[in-house]
Amino acid sequence: MNHQFICAAAALALFPTHALAEETTHRQAGAHVHGKGTLNIAIEGAKVEIELEAPGADIVGFETVAKGDQQKAVLDKAKTQLADALKLFGLPEAAGCKLEKATVEMHADDHDHDEKGEADHKGGDHDHEKADGSQHSEFHATYALECSAPERLTGLSTTYFTTFPGAQSLNVNVATTKGQTQTELTRDKPTLDLTGMM
Repeated sequence: MNHQFICAAAALALFPTHALAEETTHRQAGAHVHGKGTLNIAIEGAKVEIELEAPGADIVGFETVAKGDQQKAVLDKAKTQLADALKLFGLPEAAGCKLEKATVEMHADDHDHDEKGEADHKGGDHDHEKADGSQHSEFHATYALECSAPERLTGLSTTYFTTFPGAQSLNVNVATTKGQTQTELTRDKPTLDLTGMM
């Protein structure tokens, strides 16, 4: 669970997209479980902020920096799919939500990787391979939406599991002015009920 998200939500302060990106840039992407991701949702007034964190293997099927044209094409396609928030996360049409901003990044170990998969070293010598010979990467996507009728945000459905076959579940944290809740979305239960949360 992302404790910074819960603390920010408790203060009713929506996490700024750029701050999330900076925090993730400085975080090591090591500890994660394949098949399991995290989805944080904060709703205040007309603004909806969504943060998705998922292991690289869940999204693209590999944990390393993209090598070769085929892997680079898979990575580019995944980034495009992740950036299309309203296709990935279905919100009630009556809520009138529009995507204001989407940011998608992939991080591996202690390195930041740009669109071409080149490493930006933070100083010192680093090995791409972990001691066990494996590398861990993570996708981090943030979305800022504005809804004309947020009171009609009664639920969320997702195509995440059909879009990315390696994904099995999402731990979900939701914070609104009425409180916080935690749940899980899975392949068998890809919908989230927000009734009473607005």
